[in-house]
Amino acid sequence: MKVILKESVSQLGQRGDVVDVADGYARNYLLPKGLALSATLKNMKLLEREQKIEETHCLQKKEDAEEMVARLQKISLTIRKKAGEQDILFGSVTPGEIVEALKQEGLEIDRKRIIMEQSIKRLGVYSVKIKLYAEVMGEVKVWVVKE
Repeated sequence: MKVILKESVSQLGQRGDVVDVADGYARNYLLPKGLALSATLKNMKLLEREQKIEETHCLQKKEDAEEMVARLQKISLTIRKKAGEQDILFGSVTPGEIVEALKQEGLEIDRKRIIMEQSIKRLGVYSVKIKLYAEVMGEVKVWVVKE
């Protein structure tokens, strides 16, 4: 039986692939779980239309992320921390603190998107990367100053 995969199935194929599977596997597993549709002309057109909608949605998200990159480049965050001798911080600057500083600038970003290769444990200026979309990375300058 030929089916169109609605989702990627390991050892079978990716989303949108038309594959030939055993009738029982299709009837008892793929179709009831919503992982596939029977490969009729109507379903092929439906899947094609869904893929076009998804592509436009992805393009819109990517454009929004690129606009956010431009906004991030103009921003410089200042985080005040207690520091001891030789400008070493008591603790470190966390992604949560960076998110709070971004909120004060009017930007809502999830803390899981902030990429810090190493912890910030000294006073100074740092460049922090933010993953906004699949292949779109932004950067923001963070000034860590003594409280």
